[in-house]
Amino acid sequence: MDPDPIARLLASPPDLPVRHHLAELLDAVRTRGVAVLQAPPGTGKTTLVPPALAGRGVGWASHDAAGGTAAHDATGGAGLAPRAGTARVVVTQPRRIAARAAARRLAHLLGEPVGRTVGFSVRGESRTGPETRIEVVTTGVLLRRLQRDPELAGVDVVVLDEVHERHLDADLTLALLVDVRATLRPDLTLVAMSATIEAERTASLLGDGSPAPVVVADGSLFPVQEVWVPAPGPRLDERGVQRAFLDHVAATARRALAEQPGDVLVFVPGAGEVDGVARRLAGVPADVRPLHGRLPAREQDLALTPGPRRRVVVSTAVAESSLTVPGVRVVVDAGLSREPRTDHRRGLAGLVTVRVSRAAAEQRAGRAGREGPGAVYRCWSPGEHAQLVAHPVPEILTADLVAFALELACWGSPDGSDLALLDPPPAAAMAVARATLESLGAVDHDGAVTPRGREIARVPADPRLARALLDASDVVGPRLAAEVVALLSDDVRAPGADLVASLREVRRGGPASGSWRAQAERLERLLPGHGARGAGRRRADLSLDLAVGLVVALAHPDRVARRRPNGAAYLMASGTGAALPPGSPLAGYDWLAVADADRGAGRRDATIRSAAPIDEDLAYEAASAALREDEHVTWTGGRIQARRTTRLGAIEIASQRIADPPADQVVAALRTGLEREGLDVLPWRESAHELRRRLDFLHRTLGEPWPDVSDDALLASLDSWLGPDLARVRTAADLQRLDLTSALRRLLPWPAAGRLDELAPVRVDLPGGRSARLDYAGDQPVLAVKVQDAFGWRATPRIADGRVPVLLHLLSPARRPAAITADLESFWRTGYAQVRAELRRRYPKHDWPEDPGA
Repeated sequence: MDPDPIARLLASPPDLPVRHHLAELLDAVRTRGVAVLQAPPGTGKTTLVPPALAGRGVGWASHDAAGGTAAHDATGGAGLAPRAGTARVVVTQPRRIAARAAARRLAHLLGEPVGRTVGFSVRGESRTGPETRIEVVTTGVLLRRLQRDPELAGVDVVVLDEVHERHLDADLTLALLVDVRATLRPDLTLVAMSATIEAERTASLLGDGSPAPVVVADGSLFPVQEVWVPAPGPRLDERGVQRAFLDHVAATARRALAEQPGDVLVFVPGAGEVDGVARRLAGVPADVRPLHGRLPAREQDLALTPGPRRRVVVSTAVAESSLTVPGVRVVVDAGLSREPRTDHRRGLAGLVTVRVSRAAAEQRAGRAGREGPGAVYRCWSPGEHAQLVAHPVPEILTADLVAFALELACWGSPDGSDLALLDPPPAAAMAVARATLESLGAVDHDGAVTPRGREIARVPADPRLARALLDASDVVGPRLAAEVVALLSDDVRAPGADLVASLREVRRGGPASGSWRAQAERLERLLPGHGARGAGRRRADLSLDLAVGLVVALAHPDRVARRRPNGAAYLMASGTGAALPPGSPLAGYDWLAVADADRGAGRRDATIRSAAPIDEDLAYEAASAALREDEHVTWTGGRIQARRTTRLGAIEIASQRIADPPADQVVAALRTGLEREGLDVLPWRESAHELRRRLDFLHRTLGEPWPDVSDDALLASLDSWLGPDLARVRTAADLQRLDLTSALRRLLPWPAAGRLDELAPVRVDLPGGRSARLDYAGDQPVLAVKVQDAFGWRATPRIADGRVPVLLHLLSPARRPAAITADLESFWRTGYAQVRAELRRRYPKHDWPEDPGA
């Protein structure tokens, strides 16, 4: 019988740096059941840690050649062997290509085919068997497995690799595993591994009461020479990566190929740029191999396999840390990466091209120093490098959270507050995600998952695409629904934004047809019975264009768009403006279902990247939840405007005038107008001004129950004092006919209102038998009278129950100011004599007694 292949491997492991730290790691997991391993790229963590954990059984000891127990020496000369038993290990990788490559490398080291001791499971493909003890999976596969079986029956160890990349699925999977270990499986061993991990934070999450042990494995990278090759022009514009910059990247790759030995690894942000640079490298004396996640497995294998000739591997970030590309001695880095960004206000989410972080740039450069001294050619300047952000932003802070929120709901933790997440999700993004799921019927008002939500979660796609697959299959047929959803899942940007043209291309066998066809078949298999149930609803009259448009509209009803009246652009149901790229074959359609759009900085409208035509009926059908009829009453241009409007979200479908709008809406419209334009637009006649000033005086002097009549207070109480009159207003003329004096009297308190004229009189009786009007415009009431009219008063008149003296403005016979006083008694005694002398000189015919108070 053949010896245990894992034991054989560990008895003589490859000479990789992490082998010297395996004993420390195994002691940690034997003691605590959790550990964090921090190790740079190329140290062998993905190669050696899973076999060590799979073979450890209940614990590990070191064995010398004679079979006796010995200490594991610093050089790793002694082999590791199990005490007893074996363990089944699941290892996560962030991408399908990395999962397959890791499984192949491990199987090769064991001398076995993939699927025996070592297997893998990725979306749509699984190669495992009854003997499999190490299974490499994508994080998404493990996440779905956890939702189906939280106890992870039959799994002893989970190794989370490359957790530093901070993908949304990885953060959530880590949190769920911590929860599983705390509540269901205290025996489940968890190990988190990464090159640039935030070790202490992760250790705190993994530990139960105290941080998990952290094992640091030093690397042994060879020196890497830095070569700065800044581009002569900008790298990005509003449409993405500039063609001239791709020319520069290709030229830099040619230079590196000529100046350095070994294979060249070129980093660019996306699959489109991979293809663009690969085309520009035609004719170089090397094999040019593209590498990205949408390529068929055979082509990915070509990029990862050394050949007889030198290679130039043009790759996305898949080769940054989670993949080993053998033979590479030179890296050419475009300095760009694709990261998720979401504009929650406009309902736009997708991948955007940004400058790489310094940490990612170091990761990429390290690829050149794994097998010997190397070089990195950076397509930017040292000054630009100093301005790069230190680390990439975690996806949970920038990505669309709809799928994340559905996973939380399925787990029974709608807001995730009780889970060990490295960063909490932003509240605003979670609110948008919850609202989206509720509109899909996936969660209820409390955020709990519904049966419909579990059906949507069963589909390995974004929840909106899953909804489109389930609902559209009844109308357009399962096959076409699956084809369109598969196309939307791949983030395909259609030439001229024509998604139907892209569908026809992949059907004919275009570049992305292999992975697309496999995904479409997988999705169709998830729909047993959907086609049969919906046979009665099947729309045979739909053209391919309209059928594709319906699927897109069901996925993104908020992106149903109608052409604006001027025909130059579109308005989406979300309220965002959008424009087709120049020369798009979709120009001229009245209605579009937009699959992808982005909005560059400083631009008012988004640019449509992918869409399909629909008609008005299909728009209503797909976005029925956004169809509503509203009555709008506004004060515009000096009159009440009242209309009944039918809208599809922000898109106005029809509008008609309302002859007699409801009184409450009229009052609300006028209130809004008054808040905007101020109370001065009302007809404030003098009697109303006077009453308002008197009430203001009493409120300031006596307080309650006398009302506050400031602008803010009157606006706040508009219904109580002016509301009945406003309901009759339709025009500016109606507004000017309002009787504000009568309206203000509605604010008078009862029974105190009966004392208004006593407490704040309009006029004051003078000693000579006449009366004079009080002026309440200032802080203190003013009584302006001739000096002679005050003769006979010994003291100043007082109002408000004697609390406030009036301020006397004493005038000459010509009604010019002679004196101002609020203390008449003192004035007669000390100031009058001088005033009398002056008045006798100027007005000798008038009587100016020595004792005016007599």
